[in-house]
Amino acid sequence: MSDGTEPGKSPHAIPLEGAESRTPLGEVQIELSPARRRLLLVMLAGFSMIGPFSIDTFFPAFPAMMAALDANAWQMQQTLSIYLVAYAVMSLFHGGASDALGRRPVILFSTAVFVLASVGCALSTSFESLLAFRFIQGLSAGAGSIVGRAIVRDCFAGAEAQRAMSLIHMLFGIAPAVAPIVGGYLLVFGWESSFWFLTVFALALIALAMVALPETCPPPHRHPWSLRGLAKGYAEIVASARFRWLALCAGFNFAAVFVYISSAPVFVLEHLGFNEQQFAAFFVPTIAGMVIGAFAAGRMAGRWTAARGVRVAFLVMAMGGVINLAQALLVDQPTWPWAVLPITLIAVGVATAFPLLSLMMLDLFPARRGGNSSMQMFISLCIQATVAGGLAPTVNGSFLGLAVTSLGLTAIGWSCWLIAGAVERGRSADAV
Repeated sequence: MSDGTEPGKSPHAIPLEGAESRTPLGEVQIELSPARRRLLLVMLAGFSMIGPFSIDTFFPAFPAMMAALDANAWQMQQTLSIYLVAYAVMSLFHGGASDALGRRPVILFSTAVFVLASVGCALSTSFESLLAFRFIQGLSAGAGSIVGRAIVRDCFAGAEAQRAMSLIHMLFGIAPAVAPIVGGYLLVFGWESSFWFLTVFALALIALAMVALPETCPPPHRHPWSLRGLAKGYAEIVASARFRWLALCAGFNFAAVFVYISSAPVFVLEHLGFNEQQFAAFFVPTIAGMVIGAFAAGRMAGRWTAARGVRVAFLVMAMGGVINLAQALLVDQPTWPWAVLPITLIAVGVATAFPLLSLMMLDLFPARRGGNSSMQMFISLCIQATVAGGLAPTVNGSFLGLAVTSLGLTAIGWSCWLIAGAVERGRSADAV
């Protein structure tokens, strides 16, 4: 029986720009005009790009940075892992802070700190100072992505939220493809130019947000700020077995392609035998797969259940992983494009599942969307930091090692999904 509202819209939403209402679940639903919605989604996609830009833009500069800063390959890998560790630790605070202080001030302040850290990276004259500023970059880079998820759920519901989240992930997926290409061409101006690019990009987003980013968590709906309250909220979230398994599923799901992304300098320069200006040979097909997957997730909205979409996504990932492994076993020397196409297929599955899993978790705790998003990101980043700092350097010397590792991560993610489903079925049975 219809209630007369548009599919995906809350029946309690007030159709006025900037208006807010409270649903029976106690969640805020912000209503914006179509033009402001489109601008908001593009802006949130831009903020979410800060993370991948910070990781991928300076990959082509690794050899130049090693020479300039007297660093070795292992040390350069740690510029990625320390960034991810800082990102993971601070992710516990971005979302909770936005639940208490508002979405807008958290995003603006954190992005301003990111600008200062990027300037510090560009001006570094030693590896130690670069590492310190990379840590600060990690502390500040995640606010846009983490708080952005909460903003999406503040403004959109149902199938519309799925389409919005998928669109952001589709635009976000462009960043890892563009970043190393930009970094490769900027290298003619010196390795520092990658960090000046990050500075300008973040400043442009701050300028846009100052005039166009709405506050979607107004004071009446905020939680009091305290570390004890924050810890209590997180304890409530992680106490949910379904949340834990879904978060692990999302983390290992992304790790299946991230092991290649974090190994890009070795994979592109050594395995494929390309130069610093040819990172696009790996990133463009891989990120094209992520864009296709995010688009597919958006098209599923209102047609397929999220659970069905995730199952199909894992089937696609498994197919790509098996083809990748077979090629590694049968071919002595990987060649382009055959070495990259199975990774593209894995990326399609990764990007199809990710927005669906994220919304499933957000809907478990509608009154704590910021904290929920933070905990999702924290768990995922702990997994990615382990992959980047420990697993990738161990296996990326071998094409076969990367293929086995990627397929293994897919298998772990799929297992977590099956366990999450079992938990949900058990809970439904108990309710009956």
